Amino acid sequence: MSAPADFALARELLVRRFGRAAVTYDEVAVLAREVARRMDERLDYIRIEPKRILDLGCGTGADFEALGKRYPKAMRIGADFALPMLDRARGERSFFGRLRSLGRSAPPSLVCADASALPFARASVSLVWSNLLLNWFADPLPALREMHRVLETDGLLMFSSLGPDTLKELRAALPDAHGERVHRFIDMHDLGDALVAAGFSDPVMDMEVLTLTYANIDELLRDLRLSGSANASRARPRGLSGKSGWAAARHALEALRRDGRVPATFEIVQGHAWKAQPKTTEDGRAVMQFQPRKLRG
Repeated sequence: MSAPADFALARELLVRRFGRAAVTYDEVAVLAREVARRMDERLDYIRIEPKRILDLGCGTGADFEALGKRYPKAMRIGADFALPMLDRARGERSFFGRLRSLGRSAPPSLVCADASALPFARASVSLVWSNLLLNWFADPLPALREMHRVLETDGLLMFSSLGPDTLKELRAALPDAHGERVHRFIDMHDLGDALVAAGFSDPVMDMEVLTLTYANIDELLRDLRLSGSANASRARPRGLSGKSGWAAARHALEALRRDGRVPATFEIVQGHAWKAQPKTTEDGRAVMQFQPRKLRG
């Protein structure tokens, strides 16, 4: 699979926005925390004892504690492309994290890196944890290939992403005559195709819809801005839509109120996949496996 020809995200803008959002991210990261909780519950049904865990797109490091509690013997590594996020994880969380982890797991190592070009050796981690990262790629395939590369054989990718119905109310309300005001999100089936193309086996995915409610549209837009999650499409309009367009959008969203609150839909795609034993070498030759015959007594 490849990215749609008419859709691209401004990568440099995303880095700047998430960097600026480091100091406010945690106060508005309700969705990310809920999705992380659900991802952690899924691990109850998966038998794995990882030696090294990579939290890819770790942000301020909010998922480190749950991963350390579940796998206290595992080395944890956090990677994010926004250095201020890592500074936040290293600073504010480090003291209390050390207190909580006394006698348990060592503090995480932190690396500033892009998911499409990871500075880790091949087959160097046992579990890649990726919470709401893949939706920040127009084409997730390069990042998925890197995740596959750094995973050891029989290693696990546990991930979540946002699906196409995310922010559908906002998308429908905002005028799009001059560009995309809400960027697109990859469909679950396309994500599954990308996982297979990246080399993963036995992908298991499901989708659910979560609805957050807000006092008004300004509160919703504030949360998106403070979390670094504003529209980053290269086709986004550079200005406002004018008083009439903005008024029409407000009116459309006001009409959707439920119990006095404005709803915002988030389509959550969750899943996992394994790095299986290779069937071919890097130069394309088939891998033949021979099992020794048991001697008869």
